[in-house]
Amino acid sequence: MMTDTDRHLTEHHAWLALGLIPEVGAATFHRLVQGIGSAKAVLKANVEALEQVPGISRKIAQAITSFPWRDTLERELRVIETRGLGLTRFGDEGYPELLAAIYSPPPILYLRGAMKPEDRMAIAIVGSRQASPYGDAMAEQISGELADRGVTIVSGMARGIDAAAHRGAMRAQGRTIAVLGCGLGVTYPPEHVELADQIAAQGALVSEFPIFTPPKPSHFPRRNRIISGLARGVVVIEAGLNSGALITANYALEQGREVFAVPGQVTSRFSLGCHQLIKAGAKLTEGWEDIWEEIEPQVASGARIGRDPAPERSALEQEETLIVDALEAGPMQIDDLIDRTQLPAGQMASLLLSLLLKGIIEELPGKSFAKRLRPVKNRV
Repeated sequence: MMTDTDRHLTEHHAWLALGLIPEVGAATFHRLVQGIGSAKAVLKANVEALEQVPGISRKIAQAITSFPWRDTLERELRVIETRGLGLTRFGDEGYPELLAAIYSPPPILYLRGAMKPEDRMAIAIVGSRQASPYGDAMAEQISGELADRGVTIVSGMARGIDAAAHRGAMRAQGRTIAVLGCGLGVTYPPEHVELADQIAAQGALVSEFPIFTPPKPSHFPRRNRIISGLARGVVVIEAGLNSGALITANYALEQGREVFAVPGQVTSRFSLGCHQLIKAGAKLTEGWEDIWEEIEPQVASGARIGRDPAPERSALEQEETLIVDALEAGPMQIDDLIDRTQLPAGQMASLLLSLLLKGIIEELPGKSFAKRLRPVKNRV
């Protein structure tokens, strides 16, 4: 039976409703809308129709058809209105141009505060949550100098380097954007309530997750791709070899963005990730000038970052792409990958071997697999 919600459902709200389904990530979302024709059509489709879309398993199809999206959508819209939040979807005029150019861009962005056209001139600054006084000072100094010249500073509102980068931009009366690994109705870390308010007043808080989504480890790699996707380049300040900041740098490489690294003490474990990036070709960065000389010509010439897929991704087979998409959420064991992609166990083993040989993924202790951090191409 058709309800009032069905009759008045706009495509914009259908996108929001589809994004509320936990099993539908960005890659799955775009695959569904492209395969069925619209988000409204996806919500009305039966299991058999959804299964016809490449990469959509019966498990995902059943999750979509059984999800109570009408009630969930109404609750979400009420909270959005009550809290004065904004929404923009991929394809809308207000959707960030740089972010639209990445692979599997977030279908929906929740906003607290406002994105502005000048945010196209943005740099991301990320690093350790356990920042040293040196790291904090460098993050504040570089972000402040760039913000003073009209550059929007993007980071993840985490403890340490992220928070210092946001504060440096705001002290310079510049704009800053925080990308969250949770919904906008949750403040994480909890001590950053005041910082979140300040960022919203002087820029924007951004999330692709429904409003009350809690922070989970698998959310932060997804957040990191948005951080790099909103910026022309990523600056890494203090990062260990297993730091999430290196994941952000990896996404920047995939997205065709610049990567910068600030050197640190050679005896500090928080310098190892930055020094690895520098050895691999990232630009050694001592101050704002090193960043500005790379991005200023792009802006002056009106250069546009294209939506060309990474060469290694475009060369993958369809089944291999399903595995790489699944690993966007973080490391997974083989059983989890089989469950997520619905590929046969025998085929999964051969596909993983192929991806390992191509250098796209790596095997971690405990028989789990993750996307590999690829080295930065050497500059000429």
